[in-house]
Amino acid sequence: MADAVNILLVDDEPGMLRYIRTLLEVDDYKVETASTGEEALQRVEKGLRPDLVLLDLLMPGIDGLQTLESIKRMKIDSVVVMISGHGTIETAVKATRLGAFDFVEKPLSIGKTVLVIKNALENKHLQEENRILKSELGARYRIVGNSVPMKALRQQLAIAAPTNGRVLIYGESGTGKELVARAIVSQGPRRGKPFISINCAALPENLIETELFGHEKGAFTDARTARPGHIELAHTGTLFLDEIATLGLALQSKLLRVLEDRAATRIGGNIPKKIDYRLITATNEELEDLVRAGRFREDLYYRINVIPIKLPPLRERTEDIPQLADFFLRRYNTRFRKRVQGVTDSTMTLLKKYWWPGNIRELENLIERLVAVSDKEYISEEDLPLEFHFAQLEPQGERSGSLFEDATNTFERNFILRALEKCGGNVTGTAEYLGIPLSTLKYKMDKLDVRQLAKRLRGA
Repeated sequence: MADAVNILLVDDEPGMLRYIRTLLEVDDYKVETASTGEEALQRVEKGLRPDLVLLDLLMPGIDGLQTLESIKRMKIDSVVVMISGHGTIETAVKATRLGAFDFVEKPLSIGKTVLVIKNALENKHLQEENRILKSELGARYRIVGNSVPMKALRQQLAIAAPTNGRVLIYGESGTGKELVARAIVSQGPRRGKPFISINCAALPENLIETELFGHEKGAFTDARTARPGHIELAHTGTLFLDEIATLGLALQSKLLRVLEDRAATRIGGNIPKKIDYRLITATNEELEDLVRAGRFREDLYYRINVIPIKLPPLRERTEDIPQLADFFLRRYNTRFRKRVQGVTDSTMTLLKKYWWPGNIRELENLIERLVAVSDKEYISEEDLPLEFHFAQLEPQGERSGSLFEDATNTFERNFILRALEKCGGNVTGTAEYLGIPLSTLKYKMDKLDVRQLAKRLRGA
């Protein structure tokens, strides 16, 4: 790291400049010098951006404290260490308040000076990493898009966020339900507090109860120690239950009791614990239909559906695709150290026509894959998977059959396209790979209009 570090040394004593400069250059630091505070500030104004400024306190003209104050006003990303043979506790405190990292006294101890410089640079590095992490975290949970549905969503969030009302988020898989939940929290009174998330569909029913409520020691065979549940961990913060429709009726009853009493009891325990948290739930199913079918408790539905928020699928906000694609391009350019500038206009046209069954998550995965393998400046049509070349956002003209038939044909076409791509366009090989007669595959290809694609894959 040292060979990349630039240090500006400021001291009015020529002998001290030479001594410290030699000392630092032995450790491969790149050192520039200035004899006065005015000279140092002029060099900074002209664009010098040192990683560290080693600044003498007593100098003619502008002294070290005044120079330090001016450097901090310029808001340059440099860490400052003060040096002086006339330091006092009062001066050190003032320098620290003005933004100095540390204070070393003359005559300089070689070991101490080098240690202070290394500590200052390490502190600077940690601060930079912290800024980057905060920036990435903010970007990770940023809602992207300026379409009419997204503008309406932002208005809903602005209303919901400042309250403690329970929120129910509807949306297809991949539309960003957890992202919206975190956006609500980040704008509300519980930001900075625990955000406890659990996907109810990801755990079997016999485990999810333990995850939600926790357990006491000895509650069951493997309960060797007591463990708090997610509800308890969310105290003072937010509990986010994704895919809440997958909870069984018995567990729904227990959750309803928790909401009514604002208290939860661990499995194997008998003392309810009062818990203060905000509940946000999400589902990709229509809960009203489940209520009518007897698969979801009506009283629980009304408890959680205080502030309903509906997320639009990506196919209903295609004007946001360019902005989303650019957002993910920048993310994965950084991650993979690539320089992909964007996608061509014709490629973007194909992206906008696609149905996006996996919504934003599918778009992100696509961009991640394309950036990871790309060695070009722009992503072009031939980089896209085959289904994008034949996808239609909406059926053109009158339907050829029922909605079910259209969906079946779309699935079969995409399935065959992927198989053809895997087999390099070889129809016989594709039939063998799929385990169907060659005549059946040819019939399907004619019916689904994918013959030309097979020729293209073979290079014909």
